[in-house]
Amino acid sequence: ITVRSAFAAVTAFIVAVLIGSLIIRILKRNGIVQAIREDGPKKHLKKQGTPTMGGLIMLIPVLLSTLLWARFDNNYIYIVLFSIVWFAFIGFLDDFLKMKVGTKGLSVKNKLLMQFAGALAIIFMYLYFSQEFRFATHINVPFMKSPVELPVWLFIIIAALLIAGWSNAVNLTDGLDGLASGLALLVFATLVVMSYIIGNVNMSEYLLLMNVGKAAEITVICSAFVGAILGFLWFNAYPAQVFMGDTGALMLGGVIGTVAVLIKQEILMLVVGVIFMIEMFSVILQVTSYKMTKKRLFRMAPLHHHYQLKGVSEPKIIIRFWIVAVVVLLLTLSTLKLR
Repeated sequence: ITVRSAFAAVTAFIVAVLIGSLIIRILKRNGIVQAIREDGPKKHLKKQGTPTMGGLIMLIPVLLSTLLWARFDNNYIYIVLFSIVWFAFIGFLDDFLKMKVGTKGLSVKNKLLMQFAGALAIIFMYLYFSQEFRFATHINVPFMKSPVELPVWLFIIIAALLIAGWSNAVNLTDGLDGLASGLALLVFATLVVMSYIIGNVNMSEYLLLMNVGKAAEITVICSAFVGAILGFLWFNAYPAQVFMGDTGALMLGGVIGTVAVLIKQEILMLVVGVIFMIEMFSVILQVTSYKMTKKRLFRMAPLHHHYQLKGVSEPKIIIRFWIVAVVVLLLTLSTLKLR
């Protein structure tokens, strides 16, 4: 698994770098470019015309690398592949409607319906494929020795909220060059480590973690994502040549949520992805505050725009958010054995 995971990452990176320029040219030629909000930071207006739907630069390498290096006798692989394709399709449809049809894209209601439909399909596939796994509806709680068993109906609700929530959280964070992709890179790197540990009987037993045998193979797909995101960052780093769009953002979030459920680390991954969670809740708080009091808590939501309007430069916001994410990640992993 370690060898195949390494090759999956390298393959995805090379393919992403090789096809990146071609996809950017195709997007430009077809007028698939980002429309910049006029009520946002004025510095963003110079980004008008930057191609979007760049999530394709990650999607294609991940699928190709998975086909080359993953073992398909593990049915968890099919669940993750479904998650990749489904959430990428929602994002692609949203981007396409915005760019080519001239609408505002999918309505919030339709987008949420599609996200929850996909999440429920993933959960039912997981429960079907995990009939012999007695901890299927358990959830690991940090610092507790034993996982908590949930009623099936409650597990389904929580897992669906997590998967759809992750998809939206990454989407809301995607507002600065390289911000969401850099943070997602850290989360997927964590998932590589966690999938391998939890799929390994000796390691999971030593760390007092629930062993999920099928989780080991997920390491290969997560490694492919690490390579693909690195390749995408080649073009998305400040100043960005391309934006990931909903095609990339909804896909990354949906897959993170899916893998978190499969490896039984739903709560831990919320902590690792704390920046995504803060970004999402800053929007929820802003909207709630304005509706109830007609006052805004932040100059603009999500939170990264608040700092921009306060005069902090875009590269500095990005790097500082990355730094916070790394510190939280290291602190989280360092406490794995604490019970």
